[in-house]
Amino acid sequence: MSRPILIAYDGSPAADNATREAGALLAGWRAIVLVVWKAGLGFELAELPTATIGLPPSQLDIRTALEVDELQRERAQRLAEQGARLAGEAGFDAEALTVADEPEVEVAETIVTVARERDAQAVVVAAHGHGPLTELVLGGTSRGVVRKAECPVLVVREQPASRGAAGA
Repeated sequence: MSRPILIAYDGSPAADNATREAGALLAGWRAIVLVVWKAGLGFELAELPTATIGLPPSQLDIRTALEVDELQRERAQRLAEQGARLAGEAGFDAEALTVADEPEVEVAETIVTVARERDAQAVVVAAHGHGPLTELVLGGTSRGVVRKAECPVLVVREQPASRGAAGA
C-alpha cells in the first residue's frame, strides 16, 4: 500500500461522491487529492470580452490578470484541502496537491501525467453525467483518463439526485 491512489477532485458533488465511494473500497490506502487549475487564465480572460464581439483586444491589465491567476491558485488549494479532508473522513491517509497547467492542456492529460510521476496505484475520477452536447464541448475528463492512464482507473458515476436525497 505504499503506492498512492490519485483522486482527481474538482469540488463538485460528483467528486465528493467519488471520493466517498473510493474510500468505501480502498480505506487505509494513501491518497493524493489532485486539483488541476489553469495558469494564465487571467490573461486569456483579459482579451476575451472584446475578441468575442469582433473588436480589437483591449489593453491587457497585467496586474488584474496576475490577480485572477492568484485567486485561481488559492481556490485550487482550498479545493484540494477540502478534498483531502473528505478523503481522510472516507478512510484514506490523504494529502492535497494542486497542479497548474496551461489553458490549452487537457485536464485528463495532467491527471495522467501526475499519476505517472507519483507512481499511482490507481486513479479515481467522477463521471459527471453531462449530456451529449456538453460532453462534446467540455471533452470528457473521465473518458480521457480512462483512455490514457497506464494504471487502473476507478470511475464513479454521479449519484442520482433521488438516491442522494434518500440517503441510500
